Amino acid sequence: MYDVAILGAGAAGLMCAARLNECSSLKVCVIEGNARAGAKIRISGGGKCNVTHVDVDASHYFGDANLVDEVLARFDNAALLAWLQARGCRPVLKKGRYYFCPRSAAELVEIFEKQMRGIRFFYNRTIVSARREAGNFVVETSYETFRSKRLVVATGGASFSSLGATDIGLRIAEGFGIETVPFRPALAGLTLQKDQFWMKSLSGVSLPVRISVGTKVLQEDMLFAHRGISGPAVLSASLYWEKGEIEIDFLCGRSLDALLAGGGKKLLSTALPLPRRFVRCFLDVLGIDDMPCSKIGRFERTKLEALQAYRFAPAGTFGFSKAEVSKGGVACSQLHAPSCESRRVAGLYFVGEVVDVTGELGGYNFQWAFASGRDAADAIARSQL
Repeated sequence: MYDVAILGAGAAGLMCAARLNECSSLKVCVIEGNARAGAKIRISGGGKCNVTHVDVDASHYFGDANLVDEVLARFDNAALLAWLQARGCRPVLKKGRYYFCPRSAAELVEIFEKQMRGIRFFYNRTIVSARREAGNFVVETSYETFRSKRLVVATGGASFSSLGATDIGLRIAEGFGIETVPFRPALAGLTLQKDQFWMKSLSGVSLPVRISVGTKVLQEDMLFAHRGISGPAVLSASLYWEKGEIEIDFLCGRSLDALLAGGGKKLLSTALPLPRRFVRCFLDVLGIDDMPCSKIGRFERTKLEALQAYRFAPAGTFGFSKAEVSKGGVACSQLHAPSCESRRVAGLYFVGEVVDVTGELGGYNFQWAFASGRDAADAIARSQL
């Protein structure tokens, strides 16, 4: 019998376990389907793990803003960075906004392993089910049965099936009568309708863009790919897109009139501050010759406005096989804030990606995982006082 059983040794589960080891004397076990901890941490960010962002608040998350704000308020990016630095890891700031591990993501996992000495880990255990019996939680796995007074579900989402990702967290929640939202791919590239197949010819070309999805506006690099469009701007946009049109401003807010006026005798492909290959292809799509800016007439000027507001409806996403994370999960309305304890079942917690909270690209999802895992641990520790 354990005081706390944690299902999953990803970012949320590891932080929960580490925090419980710091602030309590509870008997804790972690049950993981992989052969070692932190499988997703180890491969994220090209092996460097983008742990957090300089600007973290609920506006960068798809989910209940009140829950996100309350969870992050107790363990924000500054607190996470301080926690890591106190343990010998000083994340490096890149592009003025992304924090990465200085050497490799493995050093982050090593920090957690040091913080969790004494906690029992059970690897290569496929979680089959969880139920409540005689006031305790019973977890069935492929090897044995575990019993605990508290249960923390940190099983993640459905992306990265190669790392053992499944929907077991949702099935556990549903087994307890807790409302869930189906997992869908998020932070994934977008596929194209036939009218946009011209973009495939630009595979490999990257440029900064401003993408609008409803009222949400995101500015970052976009990458044309063989399957459609990708890159940071598109991945974050996919979080907010379900169906319908998106709008791309290839000029990122710059004035088309000012650019044309300053171009003089230069060809459009030279005067516009965009990759020449892209401009020539886009002009061909518009039915405009690559002419000197000084020769642009009203007809061409009107057509060129599409550079500032190119609207189209994607066909879909690249799917779970290419998705960085999942959106969907245990409904936020079913959880107390900031502990992420179930409103329906006392002692049952859901943290990390298994909750219906998903962040944009750039460290937001790791920040949510660390914060929610820690908040659950603090709540559990307080309940024992």
